[in-house]
Amino acid sequence: MQQDFKENLQLAFDTVRTHKLRSFLAILGVMIGVSLIIVVVGLVQGFRQTIQDEITAEGIDTAFVSRFDQGPQNGHRPKDEKTRKPLTLEDAMAIRQLCPAIKQIAVSAFQWQLTHIARYQKNEVEGTDFRGTFPAYLEVYSNATMKAGRFFTEAENEHRENVVVIGENVAKAFFPTINDALGKEILVDGSTYLVVGVFEKPLGGFGTNDEDRRTTIPYYTFMKLYPSSYELGYRFLAYPGKLDAAVDQLREVLRRRRNVPYSAPDNFSIQTQVEVVQKFNDIIGGVVLVVIVLSSIGLLIGGMGVMNIMLVSVTERTREIGVRKAIGARSRDITWQFLFEAMTLTGTGGIIGILLGSGLALMVPVVSSLKAIVPAWAVIVGFTVSVGIGLVFGVWPATKAARLNPVEALRYE
Repeated sequence: MQQDFKENLQLAFDTVRTHKLRSFLAILGVMIGVSLIIVVVGLVQGFRQTIQDEITAEGIDTAFVSRFDQGPQNGHRPKDEKTRKPLTLEDAMAIRQLCPAIKQIAVSAFQWQLTHIARYQKNEVEGTDFRGTFPAYLEVYSNATMKAGRFFTEAENEHRENVVVIGENVAKAFFPTINDALGKEILVDGSTYLVVGVFEKPLGGFGTNDEDRRTTIPYYTFMKLYPSSYELGYRFLAYPGKLDAAVDQLREVLRRRRNVPYSAPDNFSIQTQVEVVQKFNDIIGGVVLVVIVLSSIGLLIGGMGVMNIMLVSVTERTREIGVRKAIGARSRDITWQFLFEAMTLTGTGGIIGILLGSGLALMVPVVSSLKAIVPAWAVIVGFTVSVGIGLVFGVWPATKAARLNPVEALRYE
C-alpha cells in the first residue's frame, strides 16, 4: 500500500513537470482563491489584534457615556438625539456618589464640530484631540501614561491655569526631543498654554488613530475659554469584574436625574469596550462573507479547470492506461493515480497561493499602518481546501479512466 502511494505520487509529480504551462493554467483559479483567503484572514486577524490592543489601552473595565449614540451617523443625527439634554458635571458627581461599582469617573469637555489647531512657532498640528478634564483622567484612561513631565494638578484645575499635556506626536512635530517640550508655550486655537507633560503614544491603532494628537487642559480652564460651546462626556472605571453592575447603576441614576419615563428608551448612550468589539465583528463579518463568496468562485473555477485538464489527460493516456491494466493494475490503482494527479495539481496551487497570500499579508504592515497576522490554522485550511478541490473535481476523470476497457484502450491511437 505504501509502495502504491509513493508510485502514484511520483506519477502525479511527473505529470505536473511534463506539462508545466497546462498545469499552471489549471491551478490558477485555486491559487488566486487560496491567496485571497490568506490575505483576508491575515487582515482580519490584524484588525482584531489592533482592536484588542486599543481595548487594553483604554481599559477593559471602562465605558464611555455620552448624550449621543455612538457609531456611524451617516452625516446627521435623528431629531430626538439633537434635542436630548446635555450631560452635566452634577450628573457625574451624582454617579460617583451613588454607584458603588464605579471606582472613578473622568469628565471631559470637548467640542464635536470644531477642528482644533495647535501651533508652535512656524509648526502646526491640525485636528488635535482638544479637551478639558480632571486629574482623574490619569486613573480612568489606561492609555494616559506620561512619557515626560507630569499631569496637571487639581490646584491648577481649580485656579483655571493655562497648562496643557500634549500627545507624543504633537511634541515630536514641535520639538527636537520629547523633553524639549516641557516648559514651552504653545498655542491651541489662539490661546497660549504652558506644556507641563507629554503623553506616551498608546499601543495599537491604525490610520489616524495611530497618532497621539491629544492636547489636554484642565476642565475649568476649558470652561473659562468656552463657557457655552461645549459637550460633556464621561468615561468611568468600574471595579474589576463589576462592569455590568456599574452600567446598570449608572443607567438607573441618569434615567432618574434626566426624568426618563419608565417605558421610554435611554436619552443617553453607554458604550462598553465589549460593545465596540461586537460592532467591529458585525462590520468585519460582512466583509469576510463577501470575500468567502469571491474566493469560492475562484476555487470553483480552478476546480473545473483541473477537471477539464484531467479529462484531456485521460484521453491522451488511454493507451498507457490499457498497458497498466494489461500488466495487472486494478481499477482502484487507476482511480487513485488520477486522483493523486488532481490533488497534486490543486495542492501545488494551494501552496503557491499560501506563499503568495502570506507574502502580500506580511507586506501590509511595511507599506501601511495596518496590521496583518497569518495564523497557522489559515495555512492548514488553505492547503486542505486546495487538496479537497482536487479530490472532488478529480473523481469524474479518475472514474472514467478506471472504467476503460483494457483491450479497447490498447487499440486506441
